[in-house]
Amino acid sequence: MITFELTEEQRELKALAHKFAEHEMIPRAREYDLNATFPHDVCAKAFEAGLMNFQVPQEFGGPGLTTLDSCIIFEELNYGCAGIAGAIGANELATLPLLIAGNTEQKRSYLGALTAKPTFAAFAITEPGAGSDVAAMSTSYRRDGDFYVLNGVKHFISNGSQAQWYVAFATADRQRRHKGVSAFVFPADLPGISRRRMHGKLGQRAGDTAEVTFEEVRVPASGLLGEEGEGFKYAMITFDHSRPSIGSIATGISQRALDESLKYAKQRSAFGQPIANFQAIQFMLADMAIEIEAMRLLTYKAAWLVDQGQARSPLSAYAKAFAADACMKITTNAVQIFGGYGYMDEYPVQKLMRDAKLLQIYEGTSQIQRVVIARDLLKL
Repeated sequence: MITFELTEEQRELKALAHKFAEHEMIPRAREYDLNATFPHDVCAKAFEAGLMNFQVPQEFGGPGLTTLDSCIIFEELNYGCAGIAGAIGANELATLPLLIAGNTEQKRSYLGALTAKPTFAAFAITEPGAGSDVAAMSTSYRRDGDFYVLNGVKHFISNGSQAQWYVAFATADRQRRHKGVSAFVFPADLPGISRRRMHGKLGQRAGDTAEVTFEEVRVPASGLLGEEGEGFKYAMITFDHSRPSIGSIATGISQRALDESLKYAKQRSAFGQPIANFQAIQFMLADMAIEIEAMRLLTYKAAWLVDQGQARSPLSAYAKAFAADACMKITTNAVQIFGGYGYMDEYPVQKLMRDAKLLQIYEGTSQIQRVVIARDLLKL
């Protein structure tokens, strides 16, 4: 039997996250965005509230929530601020490869560190010359006795300058493409690691985006995740698990855009009446509501499939592509409804539009999602 009703626990998680967004995030969002300030204090409060590290298993000190549970929380946090939510939630991406391929000691050491105190981790895969084409990465590794030696540069790494540990991907031989890629987990304070925060982002400015450089970094052999040559597979499975969360981020941003537009349309008058009375505005609001409901249902289904062990389903790509593109349209229309005021940073909708754009780019662009979907349809 199909049911669309959330459990009591999920409703409580949703309410907790929404309250946190309203009280701790929305009042600070504009300040953090304008100053591009990393939200250490808000993250610490999120940690204390149990709103970080959702999928860390209970045996390692975490809540052991499902992918669907995590999406429900992410939606509400991103209702508050996508930049701050990104700082809070980036640990989830670093957590997944350990859950997929890590051994017990790696999980105990690294996942346990996340739950002991407010701690950040980063998933380091993107490079200056290798974004969507992961197999083209140039960061290299070689075996040297009981160590692997890494050299290369990673770019656009979420929480990269704040992380206490990394999951990083490197290749033993670029000519082997995806077959040469392996994954490693190691502390961020190893000799040879340098990092800098990247500035000048269009949106999600509170979140940390960094360049991380590895120069002869000696990673103990115990830092190899899973098997050599299997790193590309682990990365793709990670994205299959994480892409529904992008749908939830889009849903949260979009819901905020709709709520702000509804409130403004009722207050703003033109030609002697509230602009909410005009059919042109009503149709824009109605389209927003339709698309939000569609993206929420698609996201929930994709997340549910992951929890059922069907992580390789193309529904994750469906959810990310549809939700990201719809969110961009919804936030752009929110700015349109606000008119000239929507273009000013005094009002939140311009920030929502700037924050939305990244959803069409990271963790596989909207175009790459369509490549994934088309290959599945054509069985290529």
